[in-house]
Amino acid sequence: MREQRRRSWEGYSRATLPSESEEIWRYSRIGDLDLSRYSPRVASHEGSLDQLPGPLNALVEAAGPGASVLVTVNGGAGRLEHPQPGLDVVPGVEEPLGHGEPLLALAGPAADPFGMLNGAFVDVPWRVTVAPGVALAAPVVVVHWLEGDGLAAFPCLQVDLGPAASAQVVEVVACSSEPLLSVPVAHLQVGPGASLGFGHVQLLGQRAWQLGNQVSRLGRDATLRSMTVAFGGEYARARTDSVLEGAGGDSELLAAYFGSGDQMHDLRTVQHHAAPKTRSNLLFKGGVAGTAHSVYSGLIRVEKGARGTNAFQTNRNLVLSEGARAFSVPNLEIEDNDVRCSHASAVGPIDEAQRFYLESRGVPAPSAERLIALGFMDDVLERFPLPAMVPWLRRALAAKLDTAGFTAGA
Repeated sequence: MREQRRRSWEGYSRATLPSESEEIWRYSRIGDLDLSRYSPRVASHEGSLDQLPGPLNALVEAAGPGASVLVTVNGGAGRLEHPQPGLDVVPGVEEPLGHGEPLLALAGPAADPFGMLNGAFVDVPWRVTVAPGVALAAPVVVVHWLEGDGLAAFPCLQVDLGPAASAQVVEVVACSSEPLLSVPVAHLQVGPGASLGFGHVQLLGQRAWQLGNQVSRLGRDATLRSMTVAFGGEYARARTDSVLEGAGGDSELLAAYFGSGDQMHDLRTVQHHAAPKTRSNLLFKGGVAGTAHSVYSGLIRVEKGARGTNAFQTNRNLVLSEGARAFSVPNLEIEDNDVRCSHASAVGPIDEAQRFYLESRGVPAPSAERLIALGFMDDVLERFPLPAMVPWLRRALAAKLDTAGFTAGA
């Protein structure tokens, strides 16, 4: 790892930290980031389920008794519980994202300094490998539990599915109420004919910052369903790039996010079609209440030679308070013919007709708004790649609405 860390640090040292003047960081709060407030720390012990708080343990238990579970503390060491045939979970990745090829941006390929920072300071990168032709009978759950006032944590996960393999993998990043910085990186490699369901659940405390990256690469006739659920963080950024490298690849990108108080959720996506006859479908839905903000910016990029592409992008946002705001910026870049591409975005308050319908049947206003918000988010929550976790996620969303003042008993 020493050489890999050195190369990542050198790349970070040469890079320029981003600013809100860049399109991919527009509307963000990156100017408020003070890296001097945080420091990397290596956990002194191996992660285990016993260290997790009760609600988080309940989420892991929802995956089922046969699930393979890995718990790390501050992105460090852990031990896999319930291994499965054809599954290999080991420390070390082939090539950390931090010094790989640049990510695509609206102005062309651009280096990502926070990915490089992850490559420089990652403690134990983890690699989940599924052998060719193996269909895992139970899901894999990786929990990154973060703790420490002023901590800078750099979790790193690589998921690699061999040809014709299939698996469900859920990554959870969580912490308590301490102020800290989380810079998680996930790299998903889906081999030819393979199928991956991947969920990322972000449950950070209200004083934590996140600068996260997820990159997926799909081979020929591979399929991916990837979903981000984000409820925590003071400022939580999630960058999701899906690169369709093989003909016939199919990528579904989903997200459900909700901000209350003065939270900010910042989501950026790239659907990168680099091969012919590929398909991508994106649905991101979020809500904001109090003085919370959200921003979504997405790009569909169709390369020359990617004929037969079908790409769709939808972002919808529900604004529940006068002081809340949501921004939605879809983009298309198409370099070839014979493609179908579309995008749609919406930002608005609760529909008055829906509210009137419920209130006319005796439902108080806060409860009516709560029901409408839950229904608005449910059509994307129910698509979470691991259905057994959906009831827990619904309850977590309901609890967020309750803390924002939209209570069931009002």
